[in-house]
Amino acid sequence: MARTRDRITLTGVRVRAHHGVFDFEREQGQEFVIDVSVAVDLAAAASGDDLGSTVHYGELAEAVVAAVERDPVDLIETVAERVAAVALGYPAVEEVEVTVHKPEAPISVPFADVAVTVVRGRA
Repeated sequence: MARTRDRITLTGVRVRAHHGVFDFEREQGQEFVIDVSVAVDLAAAASGDDLGSTVHYGELAEAVVAAVERDPVDLIETVAERVAAVALGYPAVEEVEVTVHKPEAPISVPFADVAVTVVRGRA
């Protein structure tokens, strides 16, 4: 099967959650920003103007938020894996790229952002 170049991308999905290694991160929570790009063959959806032949990006966004909000973990790497698994749960998704930004990370030097990115596909 050839890899598709078609993509649906959600950028800047904001979620308040309680992930982190430190107690204060778990107690106070902070904002996480999620970017998700899924590889989906969009030809059938486009030619038939059929939502059923694609991934409903509104539903994907809600699923991403639910995945990030649930049980806290130490690492944003774990959050990224969780979001990738949710996206791959959609049958039309062939591959997903997830970036989890932690703009309020407890870093002692000035910074604009810290993020991790994972790329996962079907086995």
